[in-house]
Amino acid sequence: MVTVDAPVVRTRPNQRSIDRAFYVGMAVAAVVTVFVGFAQTYFLRPHFVSHPLPLYLHLHGLVFTAWIVVFVAQTALVAARRVDIHRRLGWAGVAVGALMVIMAVTAGILSGRRDVAAGHEDAALSFLTTPFFDIGVFLVLTTAAVRYRREPEMHKRLMLLATINILDAPISRWPLAIMSTLPWLYVLVTDVFVVIAIVYDLAWRRRVHPAYVWGGMLMLVGQFSRDVIGQTAAWHWFARLLIG
Repeated sequence: MVTVDAPVVRTRPNQRSIDRAFYVGMAVAAVVTVFVGFAQTYFLRPHFVSHPLPLYLHLHGLVFTAWIVVFVAQTALVAARRVDIHRRLGWAGVAVGALMVIMAVTAGILSGRRDVAAGHEDAALSFLTTPFFDIGVFLVLTTAAVRYRREPEMHKRLMLLATINILDAPISRWPLAIMSTLPWLYVLVTDVFVVIAIVYDLAWRRRVHPAYVWGGMLMLVGQFSRDVIGQTAAWHWFARLLIG
């Protein structure tokens, strides 16, 4: 998360309070989503799985968890009107975001190699689009948020979208049988978070903020294209070069 350097847009006091409650609520929902999704495989792994995670996946989980922690902290700081601390912590969020890009690419490639070695080459090559496209969209949204850090209304929505964008991974791992029987359900559930944000804007501001328009479209394009492109021969050729 990055700093907000401009005064808050003038709104009614009651609306500002509702805004703070909404964004804190979305941050808490993100925490619950991540914990439920990765409880069995990461946070509470020793209680469910006997063999340890590879080191690179430990680092991957640590960095992505750090993002959620910083996101919650930044949201809470704004809600508590401690924008001064929010500003100082902001560039730490940028550093975590940069590490996320590195770890997502690294984990995707190394996990792909493991799957190929296990005899699942086609699936591994196709799936590699998912971490690559997800982190690509995340990078675009967070970079835009840095660019618009002096425009609080744009900045906070872009950061929320960036965080929602990476929730598809924990949602796909929710311990529900329906998640395995309906492969696209986790994408739809992820998009529900965006819909909630849009509905909130419509309810309280009578319009949808542009960040949700182009940011939401970017997410949809990424979600749709990653599976389509992942099945192509050109992508498989490229993925083989990466996986080795």
